[in-house]
Amino acid sequence: MLPRFGKRKAKDITRRDIIAMLDNIVERGAPIQANRTLEIVRKVFNWAIGRDIIQVNPCHRLPKPSSENQSDRVLTEAEIRAVWQAMEAEAPLIAGVVKLRLLTAQRGAEVLAMRWDQISDGWWNIPAEVAKNGLAHRVPLAPQAQLVLNAIRPLSLDTGWVFPGAGSGRHRVAVHKAHKLIRDRSGVSFVPHDLRRPAASHMTGMGISRLVVSKLLNHVERGVTAVYDRHSYDQEKRAALEAWGSRLERIIGSDIIADKVTAFEVNSPMLIDRHDETQSSI
Repeated sequence: MLPRFGKRKAKDITRRDIIAMLDNIVERGAPIQANRTLEIVRKVFNWAIGRDIIQVNPCHRLPKPSSENQSDRVLTEAEIRAVWQAMEAEAPLIAGVVKLRLLTAQRGAEVLAMRWDQISDGWWNIPAEVAKNGLAHRVPLAPQAQLVLNAIRPLSLDTGWVFPGAGSGRHRVAVHKAHKLIRDRSGVSFVPHDLRRPAASHMTGMGISRLVVSKLLNHVERGVTAVYDRHSYDQEKRAALEAWGSRLERIIGSDIIADKVTAFEVNSPMLIDRHDETQSSI
């Protein structure tokens, strides 16, 4: 929105302007992002109407640019292996985004907005203003995830962001081009959300309870259980992600820790010695 409309008055933005912007997003290969952008722009103009800044919302009754179907696609082990290998050809920061999505099972926008001050003692604390559902979330970092973070730490350039944007002072907001390259290189047809689903599906397949997986995914709970269940599930969540990290190593056919440790990583206080940790029996 900002490059197109940042210097224009809201009342001067027409329905045709909105359609052109959405068409461009679809043409670059991000149809679902176009739908989400329409939702945001509509809310912005509705807010402006509520403040008596404008009288008409140019998004009124504008249909979604793309149809959406609920996907239940889960990458197979062979596909995960191919995607991981394709990631290795990407720049370390780009590869880090995708790897952390697989290792933590968190949403892409939350991974991209990660800050170093949110990471402490093997935990990633996602604040409410970053979480999609508005609920603060506490994510355990398995040794494999911590290694990925250690490897990219020198690339953050003291910005505070784990994935800084190019000269913007903000974090990186998208990796659409990289996703397409990884998809083409791996030969696996997938969308970014398909990187979150395999972790959840494989964990339940390993015998980890759906409740624990739901806690990891930070799903909103409803009903009586949500009111009375005050257990943090920290131990269960850590055991689950550590089990998934070990499983992922077996899937890709590589020991992420043993094969990739360098001198600065060994000395990093963030790195947990996996051999000193009690391994999950899940």
